[in-house]
Amino acid sequence: MTTSSSAALTVFTDGACSGNPGRGGWAWAVAPDGEPFGAGGAAHSTNQRMELQAVLEALRSLPGDLIIVSDSTYVVHCFRDRWWVKWQANGWKNSQRQPVKNVDIWEPLIALVQARQPQFRWVKGHSGDKMNDLVDALAVAAATATAK
Repeated sequence: MTTSSSAALTVFTDGACSGNPGRGGWAWAVAPDGEPFGAGGAAHSTNQRMELQAVLEALRSLPGDLIIVSDSTYVVHCFRDRWWVKWQANGWKNSQRQPVKNVDIWEPLIALVQARQPQFRWVKGHSGDKMNDLVDALAVAAATATAK
């Protein structure tokens, strides 16, 4: 998925869980200084759900062209390799013919990605990237703050 990156905002996203499943948190923040940002949580979630929710919330919150940076290969590879096209064609079954998890988030996320055409980039998590560390801390804080 490509877009003109010269005018695009770069937004970092992350999800976290205290336990997996457990209390979850998601966050997004715009580079280079982390403003604006958004974060939230769920009382019972998984890491993957929170990773997806972070991207969905960023797309819902930020106008214009976006470059979405995530440490989740699940998210980045889905759009890079267009897994979602096969999932939809197979009635939301994966390559093992099992139901795709998190369809309730994937469906609105895919619709927004199709409409907005953001770029996706992967960043190695916990590797000292300032923005990735920031959204990780925001997601962990959101998970911690979420009521049991």
